[in-house]
This record gives sequence, C-alpha cells and structure tokens, in this order.
Amino acid sequence: MVDALASKGITSPFPIQVQTIPMGLNRQDIIGQAKTGTGKTFGFGLPVLQALGTDPEPGVKALVVVPTRELCVQVAEDLTLAASNRSTQVAAIYGGKAYEGQVEQLKAGAQVVVGTPGRLLDLASQRLLSLKDVKVMVLDEADKMLDLGFLADIEKLFAQTSPTRHTMLFSATMPGPIVALARRFMNKPIHIRATDPDEGLTQANIKHVVYRAHSLDKDEVIARILQAEGRGKTVIFTRTKRAAAKLVEELGDRGFNAAAVHGDLNQEQRERAMAAFKSGKKEILIATDVAARGIDVNDVTHVINHTVPDDHDTYLHRAGRTGRAGKTGIAVTFVDWDDLHKWALINRALDMGIQEPQETYSSSPHLYTDLNIPEGTKGRLASASAPRGREPRSATATPHRERSGGGERSGEDTRRRRRTRSGGGNTEGNAQQSGQRGQQGPKQEGAGTHDGAEPRRRRRRTRRPSTGNTPPSA
Repeated sequence: MVDALASKGITSPFPIQVQTIPMGLNRQDIIGQAKTGTGKTFGFGLPVLQALGTDPEPGVKALVVVPTRELCVQVAEDLTLAASNRSTQVAAIYGGKAYEGQVEQLKAGAQVVVGTPGRLLDLASQRLLSLKDVKVMVLDEADKMLDLGFLADIEKLFAQTSPTRHTMLFSATMPGPIVALARRFMNKPIHIRATDPDEGLTQANIKHVVYRAHSLDKDEVIARILQAEGRGKTVIFTRTKRAAAKLVEELGDRGFNAAAVHGDLNQEQRERAMAAFKSGKKEILIATDVAARGIDVNDVTHVINHTVPDDHDTYLHRAGRTGRAGKTGIAVTFVDWDDLHKWALINRALDMGIQEPQETYSSSPHLYTDLNIPEGTKGRLASASAPRGREPRSATATPHRERSGGGERSGEDTRRRRRTRSGGGNTEGNAQQSGQRGQQGPKQEGAGTHDGAEPRRRRRRTRRPSTGNTPPSA
C-alpha cells in the first residue's frame, strides 16, 4: 500500500490521511473534510482494504458510492493499485456501459464495488447485486451527490446494508444537509477537518489569476496562455456542452492537441478522451462540471475557467484539478461583464482579495508577465494550417463563378452582360428618364440581351399629340 502512495506522487502522508487512516482501521465512523487533491481516496481506501484482509471471501464486502462516472473509474483504479499485492477484486459499476461486463465482475466474486447510485440500484433491483454483507460503506464527494439530486438514492442504498456496517464520508465541502444525512446513518461519527487555519480556503500552492475578459477575445487569450513557459497538461472548464465542443474545434484549428469530456459524448468516447489526456497523447482537456470530480492527474499545471463558476464550491473543485499531491499550479478565471456579481460572491466566500478583476485582452502586457508568456506570442501555432474558409488561389483553379438570381454565370458571361448593358441594351433607365420628361409610350418588351446574343435595336418612339390644354400625363 505504501508503494501505491508513492506511485501517485505521495512521498509523505497528507494530514487527512494521518488523521483518518488510524481511526478507519479502528472502525470509527468518520466525516472527513479536506481540500481536493490532498489524498482523500487513500484516506478511506487503505482502511477499507485492510478491513477485508489479504484474502477476502468472494462477495461484495465494501461499497464506495461516487457521484460521477469519471470519478468512479478513477477511484476504482486507485483501489486496484492499492490492492495489487492482495487477492482483492475491485469492480467499477456505473451507467453508460453494458451490463454484461459489470455483472460478470460481480459473479466472479468482486469484494469491493465502486459505483454510481443509479446503476447500483438498477442492479440491486434485478437481484444481480446484494449489499446485505457489506461491512464498510463510503460516500465520496457527498456534497456533489446532494447537488445532483442523489439524496433519495443514497438513502435507499443505506437501507439495503447492515446497520452494523462501518461508514465513512469524505468531501472537500460539507453542507449542512449532508452532515445531517451522515449523522442519520452513522454511529457517533467524528468530523475531521484536515485544514491549515493559516492557509485560507484556497490552496496556497495554487496561483489564482482572475481577468475580466470579452467573450469574443477569450479564444485568442486561451491560445496564448497555452504557450506559456512551463505549461504542462491543462484543463479548461466550460459552462455548457456546446461551448466545450466549439472550443475543441477552435483550438484544433489553431494547432493545439485537445480532447473533450461532456454530456453529449457517450461513455466510451469520454473514457477514451480521459485516457488520452492521462497518457499525454492529448495535452489539453476541455470539460464541463460533470467531469470536474473525476480528473485526478498529478501533472496538471494549469486550470482555465472559460466562464466564472456559479458558486465558490464549484470554483474550489475546478481549481483543485491542479496543484495536486503537493505540486504547484495556476488557476485562471475569465469573468464576463454580466457575471461580475458571481465573482463578487465567490471572492467574498473564499476571501481571495480580488475585488475587481483586471480588464484583460489578448494584447494586454500584464497577460504576458502574469503567466510567463513569451513576448510576441500569437494565438496560432506555426505548425497550424491556414484558417478554414480561406482557400489559396492557384493558376489551375477553376474560373470564379458568381451567383446571380437563381443560377450561376461564369466570369466571362458576367463581363459580357455588363458591357451589353452599358452599351445601351438596358432600356429600363431610359424609360425612367422619359417618364420624368412627361413622355409616355408603349411598354417595350424584350429589353436587354440574352447571354451570347446580339443586342436588339432600340425602337424609335413617337410622341402623341396632346388634345386641348390638357398636359401630357407623366
């Protein structure tokens, strides 16, 4: 298990691990609260595996409930790594994947199940998953479950387990309703807050930069930030799925290697994107908040908030994707003019001391000095192709064609048609002048020319004599 910590870049235990692991080993119910990226997974994972022993009997003995699919995969991978020297089997149970593979893992005797509430209850209702022998139950990121409306599902899962189980609850933020829920299903829990009172609510190893940016200039600013010196893997958070897809396409056109994780992608696409990001094949990950809790990559150097988060808890979880395992990181946030009130609330809640975000454009000098961007950097890599929609002209290109009316004419036909009109073939203007002089005559048909035909001779007009003193009609 010590090797598992070292493989995650943890050379010495974090405070949350120091405080929770001994209590967890003694089967003390725990409400653990610590900042994201400080090792909460191993804080509950090691006591869970230790409680099961080195050679546990087949069947579900430990249940870890998480709010998102990405976090389910991440926690299952960490626990599998920690149990690499044991016969313990870990199964990841979540939606968006076929049932067959997950059911096979359960039938094979998996002792630890990490799952999302919906799929867990689905399998339990089909009697494919039994929780009656669960000895340890863990809720990870419990506050997010409350936000996503999983409260009723969590109560159902608790009801299917034994009242004598050992229960642990972990999260970076702990709203009142979650604490109340925990106390209902836990036996004399101890609330552990592993924080430094002198550090503040935000992590000291993360540099927070906030800019008031124009929406039309954000892509250019982001492209220049991505060329900062020392930039490693980067996570960019967007508010909507549409914005994430659009930004991936825009950065791809500018020459950057980016992937996306959002709700419009199926589970296989999301897992491929995450795997490519972790392996380094993709250096930029663009995600919505649905994936914020499952991105656990130690070498993320930058987090960029394309739009300001809705609240301070979301901001903490987004920024917590960098500066993990004691490393340093940079969190950049763009605030639109219409969202200044949101930033004011976040700034007040986190006591960040950034009352008024600095107005910033892609050409602002402080952008380069704040984020260590080389002078002269532009928003397009030199290896990027020309912008789409600008096709190069060549000697072998087909003649330019103009659209006129309902069809197309070649450039030569258009020029001949214009010469014909200027030579007198167009009688529309002459008729207008005649009307201004008070002349009248029969309407001429066939005025103008047809493509490729000679212009018709203009008819000679005769003026009708006026009768009496009646002036000619206009």
